[in-house]
Amino acid sequence: MPLINLLDRNSDTFGAQLQTLLLPPADDALVRQRVRAILDDIEQRGDAALLELSARFDNFSPATAADFEVPAATLAAAKEQIPAQLCADLQLAAERLRDYHQRQLPKNWNYEDQHGNHLGEKTTAVERAVIYAPGGTAAYPSSVLMGGIPATIAGVDEIILTTPATNGILPPITLAAAAIAGYDRVFMLGGAQAIIGFAIGSETLPVADVIVGPGNAYVAEAKRQVFGSVGIDSIAGPSEVLIISDGSADPDWIAADLAAQAEHDTVAQSILISDNREHINKVIAALEALVPTLARADIIRAALSTRGACILADDIDDCCVLADDIAPEHLQIMTADPEQVAQNIRNAGSIFLGNYGSVPFGDYLAGTNHVLPTAGTARFSSPLGVEHFIKRSSTFFASAAGAAALAPVVGRLADAEGLSAHAHSARLRQKS
Repeated sequence: MPLINLLDRNSDTFGAQLQTLLLPPADDALVRQRVRAILDDIEQRGDAALLELSARFDNFSPATAADFEVPAATLAAAKEQIPAQLCADLQLAAERLRDYHQRQLPKNWNYEDQHGNHLGEKTTAVERAVIYAPGGTAAYPSSVLMGGIPATIAGVDEIILTTPATNGILPPITLAAAAIAGYDRVFMLGGAQAIIGFAIGSETLPVADVIVGPGNAYVAEAKRQVFGSVGIDSIAGPSEVLIISDGSADPDWIAADLAAQAEHDTVAQSILISDNREHINKVIAALEALVPTLARADIIRAALSTRGACILADDIDDCCVLADDIAPEHLQIMTADPEQVAQNIRNAGSIFLGNYGSVPFGDYLAGTNHVLPTAGTARFSSPLGVEHFIKRSSTFFASAAGAAALAPVVGRLADAEGLSAHAHSARLRQKS
């Protein structure tokens, strides 16, 4: 089996090959059933169900559900529990995230029409946001920062981190990141049970207005099943990168970037699109030399061979057409004039321009958010940001003259729809 699939845009089988490559991992009916059972159990038994589920899935059996929460004093002291350099690194990442996301804050606005009516829009933050961060066998402080910081900038009243803690222990770096990001509370609860618990509430868990953050298939399915009772960011699939290259970039750098994405998971997706066949061959050779030297070589190999691809396109415009069709989570443009190429791109979660800023910079320190739309949803979705924690309310103040001017039209439209009470309400203002 080749290390990575090679596709030619002009092949008769290209469309079918690409479609197969882009198919998401098989829909798992068993995951849906299990998550539904978890939801039903928590609805019926509340805290008792959460305690049993935590013991079963995370090997954590607190005495009471109140013990899911990390003591405030422990959170306050967390920054002192990690090396000073690592704490400084987290603080720098947080500072860059704040600087970027501060610019996303919307403004209230209003205007007066010709009749003296005032119309506008008022924005307010949600009251309670829950950010989910993966955990268990690994720590993801970057995800803790990515969720918490836009929520603090939005002005959310209460920001809660929930993350699994195997054996009841959270890595100090996770708690330090939570303290730096400004979380109000931290809970040691993970998986579908955490999403559902904060969506519907229990004797101990408060009900969230919004739940965001990446997770596994069970977390994604739980978000799908509770959406509507709470707001969510997205239902995330495996991570993806698509690289457009005209042959001017170093093949070793491109190989490194493809491998970096592939090491996330055996179903992660790494794609290169280029109009230069010789360049593609050099990237493949660089990958074959690099992958055996990497710690997660087996995972990278599995991802590249099943869902990875190098695609030969007609020209750079054709590369952009293909990229837009795929709508990747991460798009790297490694060409002689990346800004010009980017003007032809409509669909991408996060765009990395030039040879020096690869996706790992965005994962940790660039300042952009790494919680992004996947599986083609960049066609209609955006990165996690301040707007996910803010709601808009429209405002309308009618002056007496303004109401009198508009009421006849409202009355006629209401009559046309057969809503006589609507018409009566408007015409009362006209008469007044």
